[in-house]
Amino acid sequence: MESSRPCKSCGKSALVSDDITGNLVCALCGIVQNFENFQAHFGGISGPTGTFVRVGTSGTGNVYNYKQRKIYEAQKIIDDLMYKLGFSACRSNEVKIMAETITEGEYGQGDWFPIFIGACAYVVMRKDNKSLPIVDVAALIGCDIHELGRMVAWVVNFLELKLSEFDIVNSFERSIRTCPSFSAVSDDKLERMLKQWIFIVHCLVKWFLTRRPLPVVAAVLVFVAQLNQVEVRIEDVAKELHVAVSTSRLRYKELLESLVKVAQVLPLGKDITVKNIVKNAPFVL
Repeated sequence: MESSRPCKSCGKSALVSDDITGNLVCALCGIVQNFENFQAHFGGISGPTGTFVRVGTSGTGNVYNYKQRKIYEAQKIIDDLMYKLGFSACRSNEVKIMAETITEGEYGQGDWFPIFIGACAYVVMRKDNKSLPIVDVAALIGCDIHELGRMVAWVVNFLELKLSEFDIVNSFERSIRTCPSFSAVSDDKLERMLKQWIFIVHCLVKWFLTRRPLPVVAAVLVFVAQLNQVEVRIEDVAKELHVAVSTSRLRYKELLESLVKVAQVLPLGKDITVKNIVKNAPFVL
């Protein structure tokens, strides 16, 4: 088969197709032309022969459209996060309803969606006055805590909600029962530590209200552990609560100083200092 195109070497229109290789060759100078052996293949009405993969299928015989597939994947993400957070079926359903309401049944895809679901989970718990540290949710999702906080604020504003104040007592109870550092502590001792915690809250309420709650929780956890001869490290507790070790250490130091001030107004409390407050804590508490 001849071609009307000119030869790249001599410029003459004498190109013929080689029967074996399919390349175009100049009949006059013998130069093989570059990239001239491509032949387009066209199929019939049913298209070219081959194996087709239909986008949007799930299993044999099931064909999902885009929206159905998006909702299916979104609900998988929700179920996975609810399982990891330890939510009951009832509470998980509350999160699904909230997500469906906000998105008008469209749900969503992309990196923002797990953050959105985490925010909904946090809001659901706060609505029920239950403790769910936002740092735990952020750590589970793998996002920045401030990013999650902004999403929480958006959800609250969108739904026009008014959440109750942070319940530091519930937060402490949840922390002491879930932190691995306290997993071997007996129930009786845990109850005693909880009572000591509540007393400390009442004594130092002004101090608590002017500090971020979770580093305070970490500091008091370590303090009541020492009172009850439970060996824990503030570094471990801070890590388990997803808070900065340096901040937790600072809160611990402030806690000791505040308790010393309380002790020194009591009879026989003049000799109590930061160094011996743990030893004399039963006298104060």
